[in-house]
Order: sequence, then structure tokens, then C-alpha cells
Amino acid sequence: MKNNFKVTIPLAILLTMIAIIYQRTTGPTYPKKFTVQIDRNNEYKIKLPRSHGGTTDAPIEIPKSSDTMTGTVTFKRYPTDDPWKTEALKSENGVLKFGLPNQPPAGKITYYINLTDKGVSQQLASEKEPVYIRFKGDVPVYILAPHIFFMFLSMLFSALALFEALFNTDTFVKIGRITAGCLAFGGLFLGPLVQHYAFGVYWAGFPFDYDLTDNKLLIGVIGWLIGVIFTLKKKRRWPVVLAAVILIGVYSIPHSMRGSEYNYTKGQVTIRKN
Repeated sequence: MKNNFKVTIPLAILLTMIAIIYQRTTGPTYPKKFTVQIDRNNEYKIKLPRSHGGTTDAPIEIPKSSDTMTGTVTFKRYPTDDPWKTEALKSENGVLKFGLPNQPPAGKITYYINLTDKGVSQQLASEKEPVYIRFKGDVPVYILAPHIFFMFLSMLFSALALFEALFNTDTFVKIGRITAGCLAFGGLFLGPLVQHYAFGVYWAGFPFDYDLTDNKLLIGVIGWLIGVIFTLKKKRRWPVVLAAVILIGVYSIPHSMRGSEYNYTKGQVTIRKN
């Protein structure tokens, strides 16, 4: 059997789409969703930002349920001993707006919202369980786009190699090598460039620090390096299956967990250890 692409390609695409959807809906940088319900007749969903790039303030925009709706945002830098500061949301064209002040790359602000309409109040998050937003530098699209493309292309080829290996075809070794190449280019070459533009460091994983995104990439690369080395002289299925399973595990960890964080006391980027 040369290949079983009629079966394995659809399976690989399905698995990769699941990984993409999972990565797009999990992790600490994607917007926090809330349901706003001031009265029985008005209920709608809003998203509060948890990541912001560039040098501008991070915009908060909440559609008003009525002309009388008002709101405040309470915020402070994190992690600091700064006192909480409360500001009124500005009403503009039927929307309550505010700009959280821009921070250095990897700097964070913790905040929550209070909305009031017709004497009824609703709080989005709270002082005990606030929303955290992390700031970052602008990453050029010509670096970010191919980085994302090759990372998910790696997942696609990895899944294809896995299913081809399970069917014991003639193609899984070659596909595994393509996987390793895509992962090395997208992760080890373009990844540090993305990290540098966003947070001012090229590599924040082992052996220098504890960045989980960098470390899980390193584990995935090592897994596929083993997969390539152990299939150089002999066609073996287990190294390819092992490498593919490791990469699935890597993609199962939400993006940006335990990532870079600006230490306001030291004036430098550090890594969250919890």
C-alpha cells in the first residue's frame, strides 16, 4: 500500500480543524465573554479584551441597552500594589467606551466593569475575580502570518503522518520529515522573531526561563526530531506515532498560558511560574 490518502487526508484535516478551533477559543489572551442583562427584555453578549498589541490604549466597547445606561471601569496594573482606580465609561454613538492605558510589552492591567441602568446594576468580573489584559508590541504581519501558517501546517502533516503510520503505508516516513521541517521553520525560526517583537525577548523557555509556549514548542520539536532520527535507516512506525501524539499534546495546551509578564518593580520581562 503506497498511501491511504482518501482516508487519512480527511482525518488529518478534521484533527487540524479541531486543533485550530480549540486554540482560537481557549487560553488567557482571547476575549472574556459575558452576558449583559439589565432587565428581562434586554440580554446580549459582550467580549472584554485580554490582549492588546501596539502603542495605543486597549479599547473597551459595550453596546448600551438604553440611552440611560452608564458604566464604570475599575483597574490597576498587575502585579503591583497600586490602588484601584475607577473611571466612568464614555457614552458615544450608543456605545460605552474606555481606553485602558497602554503598558510596556508583557505589562498587564487587571480590571472589572460595573453597568447601571434604571437603578439596576450588573458587574462584569469583580475585584476578587477580575479580567487580566496583557499588552504586547506590534508583530509585523509578514512574520506573524507565516508563523501561524507553518505551525498549523505542521499539525496537518503530523496528523497525516500519524494516520498513514497507523495504516502502515509507504509515505509516513517522508511526511514525518516534512512535519519536522515545517515545525522547525515555523516554531524555532519564526517563533523567536514573534516573541521578540511582542515581548522583547527571543526565547523565554528552557534553559533560560519557564515560558510554557516556548517549552511546549521545544518538546514538540524534540518529539519530531526523535521521529526523524529513528526512521533514517529503517521504516519504523512507533517513532512517528509517538512524535505525532506528543504534538497533539502540545496543541492541547492553551496558547500563552504561563507566558511572559512585565515586572513593574524590576522594570523587566519575567515569566509567570503559576
